[in-house]
Amino acid sequence: MTRIVLSEDQIPTAWFNVLPVMPEPLQPPLHPATREPVGPDDLAPLFPMGLIAQEVSTDHWIDIPGEVLDILRLWRPTPLVRAERLEAALGTPARIYYKDESISPAGSHKPNTAVAQAFYNKAEGVQRLTTETGAGQWGSALAYACAQFGIDSKVYMVRASYDQKPYRRLLMETYGATVHPSPSDLTQSGKAVLASDPDSPGSLGIAISEAVEVAAGDPSARYALGSVLNHVLLHQTVIGEEAIKQLAQAGDVPDLIIGCTGGGSNFSGLVFPFLREKLAGRMSPVLRAVEPAACPSFTRGVYAYDFGDTAGFTPLLKMHTLGHDFIPDPIHAGGLRYHGMSPLLSHMYELGLFEAVAKPQSECFAAGLRFARAEGIVPAPEPAHALASCIEEALRCKETGEEKVILTALCGHGHFDMAAYEKYLSGEMTDFELPQDRIDAALASLPAIPGL
Repeated sequence: MTRIVLSEDQIPTAWFNVLPVMPEPLQPPLHPATREPVGPDDLAPLFPMGLIAQEVSTDHWIDIPGEVLDILRLWRPTPLVRAERLEAALGTPARIYYKDESISPAGSHKPNTAVAQAFYNKAEGVQRLTTETGAGQWGSALAYACAQFGIDSKVYMVRASYDQKPYRRLLMETYGATVHPSPSDLTQSGKAVLASDPDSPGSLGIAISEAVEVAAGDPSARYALGSVLNHVLLHQTVIGEEAIKQLAQAGDVPDLIIGCTGGGSNFSGLVFPFLREKLAGRMSPVLRAVEPAACPSFTRGVYAYDFGDTAGFTPLLKMHTLGHDFIPDPIHAGGLRYHGMSPLLSHMYELGLFEAVAKPQSECFAAGLRFARAEGIVPAPEPAHALASCIEEALRCKETGEEKVILTALCGHGHFDMAAYEKYLSGEMTDFELPQDRIDAALASLPAIPGL
């Protein structure tokens, strides 16, 4: 195993903003009531002005505050690892690298933005943050970050994951968060869902509605989001910036970069810096997003304005969506169970800047086991999707003899996902075939936008 480790003074000191290098401008978010583009004042009840400014910034680089860097240095820079044992097990001439984001305190890439968001909220006097979480990776990260800055945190956890992952909930509570299963009877939006479906497994869209409702009704609170929005993706670019330096040290240039996508933060953080280099003609990797077949917003959704939540509290976002009423099957990759996708990534996908594929969960868990038995790290179900595509490509290289350089991000470990692995190992796991009529029914409720 080859580990490429940067020194502490090589940690990125600025986030890379991809917006200024886009070939075409991004469509603006729209106000849910007026259908007009939202302004800073419209977002102020939910986010601090420091983050709102980043959401629309046209600066190529945004300096990382010293207080944020001080915390990031606890685990950053993260190692880039050449998966030589996996390569040998596959018998492939391909060279496979993974950025190991699982070494953060919360066990995933999510603290890269959680720490930044907690900092900007604390700087503006916010006393508590509300959020949603699927698998619990984001909720754990925000709970950790809030503990660093003395902010209260309240997390609405998708019911299916709340039941499947009790230790992820306990980790959040260990960091000081209050955790509620979603849908809950604590909010109007949660009560509405339970009234129509008392056994609802929940969804990220429902949990977002609950968290937004609570934040909007409390002047001392704000809302924090773990993916989708521009400022969140911005904060994750430390991953790709480090990886560029590390691959250069290894003497390699990537031919293929693969990342899992739910809302898009992991994929964006890895890919955006490389996309900058690609658009400038300095390298030409293929970029591939991998999503679950049970929640395929890129590969089977539509590109349209839609709400980011189920109740319709959020601004309307132009994104790839399965419809805000879509309730995903409770697959084990809880962090990928979102009906929509980052507007920025959706825009890039429409421009043909990367490709997307969907994978069934059994193939992903098989890949997770293969990786764990070769490399020693049990991957979370989310990055196992990317690993499935990496392995597929590496085996293709075995047939063709190509010596491709493949890069991915291990965005989280699976230590709290062993119940899911148990289901796979016991043969109880099945692949959910998403019927088209489920998608059609959810898309029927897309909001009407005058003139579009």
